Amino acid sequence: MENISPKLQNMIAQYQELAQRIQTFATQRYAFEVQSKELERAIQELENSKEDAIIYRSAGNLLIQAKDKGALLAELKEQKETIDVRASSFERQEKQLRERHASLQKQIQEELGGASEKEEPSAG
Repeated sequence: MENISPKLQNMIAQYQELAQRIQTFATQRYAFEVQSKELERAIQELENSKEDAIIYRSAGNLLIQAKDKGALLAELKEQKETIDVRASSFERQEKQLRERHASLQKQIQEELGGASEKEEPSAG
């Protein structure tokens, strides 16, 4: 393994970097999906609440009474839509990285297979 070509070393480094980027994208996408589910739950609760229900919203470390249920509902739906778009974008990018990662893995295996064939004496 100490006779690995610079080309192969570079491919392995790219492969490892892609693996780290995939993990980062997956983690961020998961965080967006969790936020989306939390917003969905809040939207459902707000939609199911009575018109005269007292509703509070978070403002930093404070909870303040919301004056307009409709405006709050519209704001939550907009936030959810934004989060869903971001999650979808991260999912697409993650998919592209995974495809590149698989392609690079195949190239590395081919290089390693070709290198081991060159080292082995032929039985002819």
